[in-house]
Amino acid sequence: MEPIEFWKMNGSGNDFILIDNRSGQIKDEEMGRLVEKACRRRESVGADGMIFITESEKYDFGWRYLNADGGEVEMCGNGARCVSRFAFLKGIAGPEMTFETLAGPLSAEVSGRMVKVLMPKPSGILRDMDLSFQQGWKSVDFINTGVPHVVVGVDDLSNHPVKEQGRDIRYHNRFSPEGTNADFMKVTGSDQLEMRTYERGVEDETLACGTGAIACALVASIRGLASSPVKVKTRGGEELTIHFERQDDSFDQVWLEGNTAIVYQAQLNREAL
Repeated sequence: MEPIEFWKMNGSGNDFILIDNRSGQIKDEEMGRLVEKACRRRESVGADGMIFITESEKYDFGWRYLNADGGEVEMCGNGARCVSRFAFLKGIAGPEMTFETLAGPLSAEVSGRMVKVLMPKPSGILRDMDLSFQQGWKSVDFINTGVPHVVVGVDDLSNHPVKEQGRDIRYHNRFSPEGTNADFMKVTGSDQLEMRTYERGVEDETLACGTGAIACALVASIRGLASSPVKVKTRGGEELTIHFERQDDSFDQVWLEGNTAIVYQAQLNREAL
């Protein structure tokens, strides 16, 4: 294997490996294993997932997003913000762009480190799900914000057993076989939330989750606890801003906004795999 040029970036604590694969250097059938190996922490680069930029006939570019376990998913909000800045800095797209994903086309605006992405229209909203309440739960709702999310309202977020309960929700037979992400949310002020996420595919708590932040903000709006724009503090300490338009339980023009960071640029060698 020839060395592969890549960038390491993070969005609010979610970290990603990004590769410009428009040349087709990495074949589709090779992606899963490459991601699984490269995303191992301590043994390789380490990341929550890997993003491949591809050619698109209709838009500025396309992307393939794979979680750390090598499984491809439709959407990753913080990954979408990182890939937008990456594409702009690499000259692949201008500061305003549209790119192709499995969840449909996304539009983005890049301004320095700040990136704002127009996300897919949410769907599948279910209030007060019957999931057999566990300790510390106040409410349980479901929403698909490009990928599925269960949102659990809690009072003591800092000490909540996110990994244990998140795993139970992620593998609950109600969501089999694809599974779901699990978010735990606490309202901290007027239009302000804190959240923690157990993310499927990573199979652990992550420092942030863009689609999860959107899920929490929209569920809080449905429950009358917040209105647009909503500030969401992630486990990593950074803040995401969720903008949206609401009509009853329907949402449109959902934007995810926050900072991105370039960690380093390097080459991935065979020995790292």
